[in-house]
Amino acid sequence: MYEILAGTWGPQHWWPAQSRFAVIVGAFLTQNTNWSNVEIAMRKLQTARVLSVTGIRTIPIGELEQLIRSSGYFRQKASRLKNFVQFLDRSYGGSLTKMLAQPTQTLREQLLSLNGVGPETADSILLYAGQHPIFVVDAYTRRIAARHGFLQEQAKYDEVRTLFESGLSELKAPLSNGNYQTGGAAHSPSRMSLAKRSLAAQVFNEMHGLIVGVGKKYCLKSKPDCDRCPLKPLLNA
Repeated sequence: MYEILAGTWGPQHWWPAQSRFAVIVGAFLTQNTNWSNVEIAMRKLQTARVLSVTGIRTIPIGELEQLIRSSGYFRQKASRLKNFVQFLDRSYGGSLTKMLAQPTQTLREQLLSLNGVGPETADSILLYAGQHPIFVVDAYTRRIAARHGFLQEQAKYDEVRTLFESGLSELKAPLSNGNYQTGGAAHSPSRMSLAKRSLAAQVFNEMHGLIVGVGKKYCLKSKPDCDRCPLKPLLNA
């Protein structure tokens, strides 16, 4: 799957963000909504100059709710962002560098203990903000795996994650250097998409972006377009 999609679409430059904190905010806002709605909220936070730890710490929660309204469930998400900054202040003196330097499993357990942080959100923060080598599982991943017959769509999150990490860890080279960006979930390069990371983290990063592209364009929930999907050769009859 990785080789086919990488050869078809090239680097996806996912996650499109200019800072680690922007990635974290995006990970919270993208819960139960689509990325276009998140981008509206992110632009409003940027325009209001509060897309930072200090900004989220100091902005009144009512104002924060209105800025992120487009992302849906805005009251819950505003509360969760405030709660995350409180955790960061309490545990790491407000330092993202100190937080993201923690061992992967230690930080993952801490993040999962926070209200409103599930495995997908925690792993998105770890991989895309901290460059930790951990694979992010979303609904697209489950759907594609189930339709290709190697996992049940109801499989537990960590079962799916472990399988993908195991398979992708066999790759000995990074993504093709082709500058395609013609499909998938491709974005223009951003500061975070170009961040230095290990081979494993790079492969996990790109594979998730490629899967998002398949899910958005072809492996639709109700009417999958298998005939045009790059992964069609891997489907059994």
